[in-house]
Amino acid sequence: MIIRNVRITGGEPADIRVTDGMITEIGPGLAGAESVDGAGAIALPGLVDLHTHLREPGREDAETVRSGTQSAARGGYTAVHAMANTSPVADTAGVVEQVWRLGREFAHCDVHPVGAVTVRLEGRQLAELGAMADSAARVRVFSDDGKCVDDAVLMRRALEYVKAFDGVVAQHAQEPRLTAGAQMNEGVVSGRLGLTGWPAVAEEAIIARDCLLAAHVGSRLHVCHVSTAGSVEIIRWAKSKGWNITAEVTPHHLLLTDDLVEESPVGAYNPIYKVNPPLRTRADVEALRAALADGTIDVVATDHAPHPVEDKETEWSAAAMGMVGLETALSVVQQAMVETGLLDWAGVAQRMSVVPARIGRLAGQGQALEAGAPANITLYDPSVRIEVDPSAFASKSRNTPFEGMTLPGRVVATFLRGRPTVLEGKLV
Repeated sequence: MIIRNVRITGGEPADIRVTDGMITEIGPGLAGAESVDGAGAIALPGLVDLHTHLREPGREDAETVRSGTQSAARGGYTAVHAMANTSPVADTAGVVEQVWRLGREFAHCDVHPVGAVTVRLEGRQLAELGAMADSAARVRVFSDDGKCVDDAVLMRRALEYVKAFDGVVAQHAQEPRLTAGAQMNEGVVSGRLGLTGWPAVAEEAIIARDCLLAAHVGSRLHVCHVSTAGSVEIIRWAKSKGWNITAEVTPHHLLLTDDLVEESPVGAYNPIYKVNPPLRTRADVEALRAALADGTIDVVATDHAPHPVEDKETEWSAAAMGMVGLETALSVVQQAMVETGLLDWAGVAQRMSVVPARIGRLAGQGQALEAGAPANITLYDPSVRIEVDPSAFASKSRNTPFEGMTLPGRVVATFLRGRPTVLEGKLV
């Protein structure tokens, strides 16, 4: 098959020949009977998400492996890491293998389970880290995401343990005693609305502690969903020491601010903007964008967190935290980073494909589009602008903060090892 007339990471037009799931040739005017017209779209290596909630097993009313990976394919992803806060929790070899096998059977992209750090995410006892690493799922990323491993001794032990198989602990940085009852970012808006504030220091204190612990034991630490300017400075300092620290930012933290909780189109207290960590200030957004541009923050990860309608369309204090993000991620990054001149398309490929695959130790994903590489390819048209309509999502959930917004770009096609999962914007 020939994929014609595409611009690899925004370069000059070329054709891509795909044979048996591999890229075998790149150049102008390639000959071949079967072809797909890229129509000048940008070709990126298939996107890789380090932080996806697929909800299965246990909350199939919100999402399943099938629907979640269909949503991922629509967003240009060829691999996702499925977080461990399912029911039962993915804290044993048996559960991570179940998720992995569901991925192999039903998925529109590769599914790599994330193992829990502690049993039942309770923060008291290490989970079966070695058994999950040795399982068929070959788990290399471990996280209690949704909860923080706040016990410093337990966190140290986890960092020491994963060294044996080159794993990484992905920390949800939230000091629980500083965020008890917290509802939104602590600041002027929370004061006006009378909502319990979520201080930036609750995130920053854990990040500082864990960077020191990772350096002490010589292990890999990944910081989930960084949201504050102070966190950026701590990570920048840790990296200047040569410590093995990586970090992610979500699309929504690159674009949205806590003002929306007060000034949303439908009025104050709209739970669609309730998320963990919370939306922060404009100054934080600017710091996060700059950090992603200069490499202090390594990757964009969606933290795709689907919820059924009844869990979001309720009063603020009772509403679930989280937003779906797989199908809008690339568009948000275009608006926040490319159209502002902070990143080019090669930079987007690094932060949304190459580096996430490297952190997750994924073979066959995140490789540059060149002869000899697997044909994991995303075709993206940045020239269009589309109003976000959640009813058109492949996800089972609709809790997007971007509903009604006009965002740039559209995923035209996604190929998983040469097999199209999306063509002309539609699932195959």
